[in-house]
Amino acid sequence: MNDAGNQQRPVLAVVGPTATGKTGFAVAIAGLADGEIISGDSRQVYRGMDIGTGKDLGEYGDIRYHLIDVADAGEKYNLFQYLRDADAAVADISRRGKLPVVCGGSGLYVESFLKGLRLPTVPENTLLRESLAGKSLEELTDILSGMKRLHNTTDVDTCQRAIRAIEIEEYYLEHPDEAKEAREGVPRKATVIGVDVDREVRRERITRRLDARLAEGMLDEVRRLLDMGVSPESLIYYGLEYKFLTEHLLGKTSFTEMRRLLEIAIHQFAKRQMTWFRGAERRGMHVNWLPGDLSREEFARRALAIYEKEHGVIWVK
Repeated sequence: MNDAGNQQRPVLAVVGPTATGKTGFAVAIAGLADGEIISGDSRQVYRGMDIGTGKDLGEYGDIRYHLIDVADAGEKYNLFQYLRDADAAVADISRRGKLPVVCGGSGLYVESFLKGLRLPTVPENTLLRESLAGKSLEELTDILSGMKRLHNTTDVDTCQRAIRAIEIEEYYLEHPDEAKEAREGVPRKATVIGVDVDREVRRERITRRLDARLAEGMLDEVRRLLDMGVSPESLIYYGLEYKFLTEHLLGKTSFTEMRRLLEIAIHQFAKRQMTWFRGAERRGMHVNWLPGDLSREEFARRALAIYEKEHGVIWVK
């Protein structure tokens, strides 16, 4: 990435845990302020993974969006690629005089982007990978914990991710100048709006949404991805819906047990997301929390009023 971020328009980011209505609020903001949306979701980048990732493309109407469906299912799209592509999207949106609206709940992606981190291309370390291949996830987590503070729990979701995270940290130890640049970055000008939803309300929404997605054909979506040649290991790597539905289709769980375990996992995921964003506040990211029970138009107007106050410009058509 280049230094264009400082010449780009200030970003308005809508953040918060799953099932808080972020997409609808972001669309309302973009509609009111002549903006375009940049997804801040680490799984919506994949084509064919629609229901399980909650793309809800019908909500966008005529609002243009970016970083959705930019990689094939089965690929391993990563933070390096996201930062590169999100930076290009902001530059493109700004050049056309639009407001960049980042929307998502992947805390690592959004926080790293707003901090202006630049990541070097870290090559594979074959010898390191071979030395770690037989270790358990617990052992890998201990190794990684000794190398850095684990803000990002997704680093240790699977052995594969943990090994890659160790590989990156090992590279940084050998290239301290690149590590310093990666960890410091130049913060972007941005207004961050958090969607504040009562925990019990959020839990109810998660349960209703899970059943709705299952009824919509989420299991068929996973079956279709497997039929297309996406490996079970890749789908399990993506976590949550794709992990649990794949394991069910492999005969490891009954439908009832799969649904029960998946619901628990989504609730835990939402809690981790909130923990991440609260932690991001302690790490210096100012979040303006707005009630999630506002109408979309009222939410958008309040968000844009905060943006105007922080940056001295408003984008209402």
